[in-house]
Amino acid sequence: MWNWQTPNWPSLIYDSSALEALERRFLLRAGVFLGALKHVSTEDGDALRIDLISEEALQTSAIEGEILNRESVQISLRRQFGLEASPGGDLVRIPTREQGIAQMMVDLYRHGPDLLDHETLFGWHRMVMSGDRRLSLTGAYRTHPEPMQVVSDSLHEAQVFFEAPPSQRVPYEMAEFLRWFNNSGPQGGSPLPALARAGAAHLHFVCIHPFEDGNGRIARALAEKSLAQNLGQPSLIALAFTIERARKNYYAALARNNRGIEITDWLVYFAETILAALENTHARIDFYIAKARFHDIHRGRLNIRQEKAIARMIREGPDGFKGGLSAENYISITKASRATATRDLNDLVEKGALTKTGSLRHTRYWLNLLTSDR
Repeated sequence: MWNWQTPNWPSLIYDSSALEALERRFLLRAGVFLGALKHVSTEDGDALRIDLISEEALQTSAIEGEILNRESVQISLRRQFGLEASPGGDLVRIPTREQGIAQMMVDLYRHGPDLLDHETLFGWHRMVMSGDRRLSLTGAYRTHPEPMQVVSDSLHEAQVFFEAPPSQRVPYEMAEFLRWFNNSGPQGGSPLPALARAGAAHLHFVCIHPFEDGNGRIARALAEKSLAQNLGQPSLIALAFTIERARKNYYAALARNNRGIEITDWLVYFAETILAALENTHARIDFYIAKARFHDIHRGRLNIRQEKAIARMIREGPDGFKGGLSAENYISITKASRATATRDLNDLVEKGALTKTGSLRHTRYWLNLLTSDR
């Protein structure tokens, strides 16, 4: 028996005491996160927004096994936000898949506080499935008579992980879902805490599975919309990025919670994932603030080769160069001789731009960014 076949569906229940500490932690960390955003300059704020939204667009697609082009997604986002394009960006033709997911993410960002309705979901589905010729129906709930099943990719005997309600029930199920979602928001008649609501919205929607395809991406967008409504502004929380890093745990948690209406296990998993996503986002904000300070300190003090290498390291983001920058990396980036590379790197260490670990061929260099953790 699936959860939607139980007598009390769709009344999902959970132990609120299991989430109390997580909800308090979310409110505390969200306050710190929103405060940190205020310290990002307008220029860096635009870059940060494009960076965070494009990463979510890429990772929510990657969870479904769809690999998109980062540059195309970012150019599309910049166009839609009315920002200056990257060099040559105005001439780039954006593929339909990248264009579609970027459109959905921008709509989510701009209209997060709005009430949810069928037309919003239909619009998101058209955007997410843009260019996909496999579907017989886009921008509408499924109508096919065959069972909607989530199955394994096994080449031998397929395993059914979940079977959703039949298509004829979808209009009713979605009307109930929309009523619950809007009523459980901060301005609704029965508001729920932020983490419980986001987790329940995701699970409830994905168990209805109302579209022929694209349900996972829309479910994650709904969780982010829910968080944005509870925060009172676009969340920019790296939810899909965090889920994709531990994708197996995500699918395992869904599989554990599709048989009944008691969903405490799912909500605890999802709440912890949101908190980890918040930390990932905060680290990226911290990185942008530290990057601005770094440029202020070292402006005009570095030669062209050093600036080129530093710019390349900064492009790697908060995680930096995997294993640190080596002399060979520096030579490859700058085309300098080994002797020049050695002088440049030692000079960067003396100026405090880089720190140095190891010795001889194990020497590695790291950006000396002062973040809130240091």
